[in-house]
Amino acid sequence: MQQTNKEDLKKGIILPVMEAFYTIQGEGFHTGTASYFIRIGGCDVGCHWCDVKESWNEMLHPATPVKKIIEDAVKHPAETVIITGGEPLMWNLDFLTSELKKHQRKTHIETSGAYPLSGKWDWICLSPKKTKLPLSKIYKQANELKMIIYNKDDFNFAIAEAKKVSNKCILYLQPEWSKREKAIPMIIDFVMKNPQWKISLQTHKYLNIP
Repeated sequence: MQQTNKEDLKKGIILPVMEAFYTIQGEGFHTGTASYFIRIGGCDVGCHWCDVKESWNEMLHPATPVKKIIEDAVKHPAETVIITGGEPLMWNLDFLTSELKKHQRKTHIETSGAYPLSGKWDWICLSPKKTKLPLSKIYKQANELKMIIYNKDDFNFAIAEAKKVSNKCILYLQPEWSKREKAIPMIIDFVMKNPQWKISLQTHKYLNIP
């Protein structure tokens, strides 16, 4: 990568975009909401069950000018733009979100919280991973805590992480897709015993929505 590109990446003027698409948010609090997704490449958190492992290597994804990203985003009528990954906070998102705000877009992020928070956000979905825990500052800023349930031990992890967020943060348990048949009954039982939690499902997969 050329030195100029490295400097522009550091400033957030360009970003390694894997894909961007207009669809329906399928998970968490905003399920069912028309949204424009921007998936940024690059991730070293390394979840073994990740369903977008092709996003991990940022070198595989073109360094795209933020101006072009914004131009494409505002072609769509939805006011919500969701930044996801990969791990989007590997990059400086200040410029991206400030430009989206100029177009009256609501900015949402889905993150593991493993890197410092940059950008201005209307909604932060924090999804901690055991392999690389969130930085301490992001817990109190999270609007939504989404814990992925792959096995029974994940409930203990969820309980521990929930103690770190604010009392305004909405708590979600979501079955890992490949283990959903085993995980869903366990989640239902847990939520009935612990009603401060809610269930999140990947409804876009059930509805065959991209």
